[in-house]
Amino acid sequence: MTPFETIEIDEMVAACGGAGGALGHPRVYLNLAPAGRVECPYCSRQFVNRAVAQAGESANEAGDPGGAHG
Repeated sequence: MTPFETIEIDEMVAACGGAGGALGHPRVYLNLAPAGRVECPYCSRQFVNRAVAQAGESANEAGDPGGAHG
């Protein structure tokens, strides 16, 4: 399933309360370790640690030996 929304954060623990107000859900604290990302079980927002996301992008840019160029 595609995440409802992707939110990049600098921490490894995210606090999610949904959309807030009547559209929200109970505040939950989500641990991003070990993958550096987690999806909220209530609202499907995906939280991604910026450092982990940038490291993944750098690894992808470093080359794909069996990719489109090979």
